[in-house]
Amino acid sequence: MTPTNTPDAPPPGSAPSHDGPALTDAPNPPPPRGAGNGANGHDGPALTDAPNPPPSRGAGNCATSHNAPAPTNAPTPTPTPAPDLFTWEFATNPYPTYAWLRTHAPVHRTKLPSGVEAWLVTRYADAKQTLADNRLSKNPAHHDEPAHAKGKTGIPGERKAELMTHLLNIDPPDHTRLRRLVSKAFTPRRVAEFAPRVQELTDRLIDRFAAEGSADLIHDFAFPLPIYAICDLLGVPPEDQDDFRDWAGMMIRHGGGPRGGVARSVKKMRGYLAELIHRKREALPAEPAEGEDLISGLIRASDHGEHLTENEAAAMAFILLFAGFETTVNLIGNGTYALLTHPEQRRSLQDALARGERDLLESGVEELLRYDGPVELATWRFATQPLTIGGQRIAAGDPVLVVLAAADRDPERFADPDTLDLTRRDNQHLGYGHGLHYCVGAPLARLEGQTALATLLTRLPDLELAADPADLRWRGGLIMRGLRTLPVQFSPVTKEPHLKPDTPSSL
Repeated sequence: MTPTNTPDAPPPGSAPSHDGPALTDAPNPPPPRGAGNGANGHDGPALTDAPNPPPSRGAGNCATSHNAPAPTNAPTPTPTPAPDLFTWEFATNPYPTYAWLRTHAPVHRTKLPSGVEAWLVTRYADAKQTLADNRLSKNPAHHDEPAHAKGKTGIPGERKAELMTHLLNIDPPDHTRLRRLVSKAFTPRRVAEFAPRVQELTDRLIDRFAAEGSADLIHDFAFPLPIYAICDLLGVPPEDQDDFRDWAGMMIRHGGGPRGGVARSVKKMRGYLAELIHRKREALPAEPAEGEDLISGLIRASDHGEHLTENEAAAMAFILLFAGFETTVNLIGNGTYALLTHPEQRRSLQDALARGERDLLESGVEELLRYDGPVELATWRFATQPLTIGGQRIAAGDPVLVVLAAADRDPERFADPDTLDLTRRDNQHLGYGHGLHYCVGAPLARLEGQTALATLLTRLPDLELAADPADLRWRGGLIMRGLRTLPVQFSPVTKEPHLKPDTPSSL
């Protein structure tokens, strides 16, 4: 699961650090004129509602920033004006701006679209150190927030719904206790046992559009696959999973839906989880069955001395669902887009798959996580005392956001960082975090990403974009990075449907 350093388990040899991404209330710029065509699909992702800042003066010059000199140990004096953040152009391609920040202002204080001021950490070495620094707390209680910023960090509606006590908002020892309980669901053995179900869901979703010759891969494939997978893992009954899909669709659509829609979806999900926990507790057998679902496991732990409150159980189920699907939506969407726009890399991967070789698939997914990963910024951290990051003094109470997307393109750490190279070996990216808060669901997210990409390229070998890349629109949230839609076309294929009686009605 995401599922959620942004990608899930650490690459071999790396040390982890965020438990998974989450939305913020930071508003997003409205789509430019004519962008309305990208909002098809009621479940598809969309923008948040912040006004769009004016385009940055001279921002076009950043387009060549990949040729900028590598940063030195000390930041160079900041030229003015700095590139604007959070414009529509920035959402489409943030990497030139991040290259500028790494060189000129590697630890940069900025005002976010929500009005909250925070420090952005952009260099790899600083980012890795920051993710593991125990002087930075995940608990929003440490935020020295002015009145106008109250409640503007974290997931909209989670405070009112009493869903704050999850892995993204707590520190040890509570974090250690809860993570230990949840991590049992993401061991290599459990994830391997779940692989056939992920393959089945993948095939059945492709069955739905393979004969059509075209699809929106976000709405038709990348979005539903992780939703149904995480519902199965949590133990949500098949007849209820379409409700979860609707709520999740509203949550990643944030500003694209009705005002307050995210908070209402969070509230509905909270009510449902409370009811589901009650039903499962009433029917819980004395001994766990083979492959017991995660919610039942949390209930069993709370009933056997683990001191897990009902609010904690509901919050954990909520964040695993929430963090466990959006990262994978973006991994599949961004990864497919990168392959379709890099035909030589895509051809090499297809050839390897045709030979039955999986090494390139595994290293390739890691490279896709580094090159244009699903999580742009790690979730919020707050300084519990004055500290220094990258030579910059941070005051107690200040919010700090690690820009994973910038760190993973740092030329001080990665050779040719703006080049997609599926064979890259020394690839200790930070896509799923690092340290204590490394994404607990990373193993599942990797499995889903590898299965989805391999099956798409094998079953639809001539898959290609059905739109000009310049016309594609990216969701404009703060934490996540993902496409709103991904129209594709291919030669129609008919195949025997993959049937299973207990599948959600939408499948």
